[in-house]
Amino acid sequence: MSPITLSTLRAYAVARSLGSTSTLARALERAQFVQADPIRAPAVAQDLELRHRVDGYRVGDLEERYAELAIEEDYFVNYGFVTRELQALMHPRTPRRAWTKSEQKRAAAVLEYVLDKGTVHPREVDAHFAHGTVKNWWGGRSSASTQLLDGMHYRGILRVAGRKSGVRLYRARAPFASPEDPRAAHDGLVDAIVGRYAPLPEASLRQLLTHLGLGAPQWRDAKRAAFDRAKSRLAHALVDGVRWYWPAREDPRTFAEPAARVAWLSPFDPVVWDRRRFELLWGWAYRFEAYTPASKRVRGYYALPMLWRDSVIGWSNVSVDQGVMDVEVGYAKRAKRDKSLAAAIDEERSRMAAFLRAK
Repeated sequence: MSPITLSTLRAYAVARSLGSTSTLARALERAQFVQADPIRAPAVAQDLELRHRVDGYRVGDLEERYAELAIEEDYFVNYGFVTRELQALMHPRTPRRAWTKSEQKRAAAVLEYVLDKGTVHPREVDAHFAHGTVKNWWGGRSSASTQLLDGMHYRGILRVAGRKSGVRLYRARAPFASPEDPRAAHDGLVDAIVGRYAPLPEASLRQLLTHLGLGAPQWRDAKRAAFDRAKSRLAHALVDGVRWYWPAREDPRTFAEPAARVAWLSPFDPVVWDRRRFELLWGWAYRFEAYTPASKRVRGYYALPMLWRDSVIGWSNVSVDQGVMDVEVGYAKRAKRDKSLAAAIDEERSRMAAFLRAK
């Protein structure tokens, strides 16, 4: 067969992730993890990702159908939605910081309250216990009850039952069983990472194994051994001086060429999430600028990378005002802009409007 080139990997990265659509349940099962982000510009990241992979997907479908799907909100390499099989590989967790006796006592009392109530809103817990406020990660003050509930969720004591106006609702859950083979569980998590983000440059694979410390902090010190085992079982190739990895069952040369279409991707979409891989595959630097001062932004508050066939050639900024959608498109470099590209942009504009239920 022909050698694997950067062009092969570029087409493979797009085709394996965006090659087909399915039902919401099947798309989630295949992905195993969908990263969440609360910014709505024009929709949350999980909705922007799923619209490309689920037939007829509309904004809010995941939140509306959450209770009927076999998924959970939890940490993996970032926070998002995971399958229950993937979640089980990460638990029981050993958090980096153990609770104090006072915190353990509060958690036990809150658990008893949740078991009695069934599903609780953080405001209910705060009103009942009056825990007060605590210093948060950003140096401000947050509800101590909210922080305690978050800690109980992270430790697998509670699960997110759904959301009300974006706020998590909690229920108690059965304790997780310890894995029979911890090393196999760790390897399963690494395989899920590779299945999600392949093809991966070696440096990015190492970075994601570090991020796995969010979902499985108990194995932080075992990541080097996990990486060595992964290298021996994953398919790989040296391309232009960079070692790339992907699932052993896949051959990048056998994937069909990506369709002639435009797709406006979430900044957290697996096709573009890894900025290192982005620059290697497409030759320019994309940066997420939501937290950049407005005067220093180059592309926009929430610029969506614009995929054309197997190339990311620019970005779009999409907004909705009183039900009417507006789109601005920019280009990263001089690109051939012909009638087929213009028609594909119009088609993506129509798909985005339907997804947003906008004009």
